[in-house]
Amino acid sequence: MEQILILVGTSTLQTLAMVFFSTIFAVIIGFPLGILLNATAERGITPHPMLNMVLSRVIDVFRSFPFVILMIVMLPFTRLVLKTVVGTAPTIIPLSFAAAPFIARVTESALNEVPEGMVQAARAMGSTNWQIIRKVLVPEALPSIVSGLTLTVINLVGCSAMAGTLGGGGLGDLAIQYGYLRFRTDVMIAAVVAIIIMVALIQFAGTSISNRMMRKR
Repeated sequence: MEQILILVGTSTLQTLAMVFFSTIFAVIIGFPLGILLNATAERGITPHPMLNMVLSRVIDVFRSFPFVILMIVMLPFTRLVLKTVVGTAPTIIPLSFAAAPFIARVTESALNEVPEGMVQAARAMGSTNWQIIRKVLVPEALPSIVSGLTLTVINLVGCSAMAGTLGGGGLGDLAIQYGYLRFRTDVMIAAVVAIIIMVALIQFAGTSISNRMMRKR
């Protein structure tokens, strides 16, 4: 039992590291893209149909890739950046690119829910486009963005477990290498329980933060 706890603890830390850093990088990529999608839409603050269409298609292409295929496709790029494709760190790159399109769409949808009257009122008071984004759109959409981000993070937990089948480390790797291949049902159950607890905690934290933001808005 002590050995299983050590293995699960180490693998849980690896999974948390993968999910945390990939979420950070995905937000850095996806959040500005979501704002740009909203701003360049037909009813956005700076309509640009051609740019919006091209950007939307590119995001949809990345969204359509199953994670395992995306991970394989990105192996050359991952090897070029990190000189290896096995382990926790190399998994962060495909995880980031897998989550970024979802965050972009979540951000776009949340911004679309902001009443148009608020934007018009801000513009009537002389606000610039950047001020409208920073002081009106983003603050009003933040609770919805957090809710969508929570679902994305939970999806990343599942993807990180899937990455274990390709040597990505974490709880998925533990379940495959130490559980399935060595016929250790107890290890597999422990890994699954750890994932379930992690998802439940992430959902609870995300919902709590979103509700608190709604009350303060």
